[in-house]
Amino acid sequence: MRLALLICSCLLILNCEDKQSKKNTKPQSPSAKTEQSNEKITTYEPDSKSKGSLPKLDTKNAMEFFLHYEEEHKENKVRMTTDFGVIDILLFEETKFHRANFIFLTKQKYFNGTQFYRVIDNFMVQAGNSDDKKTARKRKRIGRYLLPKDTNRGFKHDRGVISMPSSEIDNPHKLASPYEFFIVQQQGGAHYLDGDYTIFGKVINGMDVVDKIAAVDTDEADWPLKNIYIKNVEIIE
Repeated sequence: MRLALLICSCLLILNCEDKQSKKNTKPQSPSAKTEQSNEKITTYEPDSKSKGSLPKLDTKNAMEFFLHYEEEHKENKVRMTTDFGVIDILLFEETKFHRANFIFLTKQKYFNGTQFYRVIDNFMVQAGNSDDKKTARKRKRIGRYLLPKDTNRGFKHDRGVISMPSSEIDNPHKLASPYEFFIVQQQGGAHYLDGDYTIFGKVINGMDVVDKIAAVDTDEADWPLKNIYIKNVEIIE
């Protein structure tokens, strides 16, 4: 299945702005490709009578949806259980749309069964996608949408922050790919990414797990030779 995913990654999955591997001296910036939908979608309107029902998201209605969602869902700490151990993450209130998006996807169980599919030691580990068809079906059910970057909150790409890669579709404004994320593992940070990608949280426990993931052997596309799964993401506060 991995081979099939890599063949079609130019259409569906995160890829590189300039393809490089762990052997390169300067790692490439994170970016992602997401499918676009031609479906006509109704603008989100909160309705107490239909509480619990969710719209199918697209780029046009996502921001309005998350504006209402973040008001009702204030959780900001999640626990990510991986094949290598547990990573606890604090989500920043300042980047409310991106926090709400991550909480929403967590409650939808989207991340469960996805993988750390791009790993570059002393740079970052990237996750939120998979070669399993279940992941594509989850995306289809939730919707295809992008989020605007939010980079003026004073956060830097220090070691341990969680940030959102941009889509590689026609995207000069580096709109963010909401299903995927990367954690900066680089000692001293990766500050050349500042201003291009939205930092929306940080690891508060488990950087030793991130380091273990970053150290695994990978293929020429930076995919771990042995799949590393996210078993579960749950809200802890």
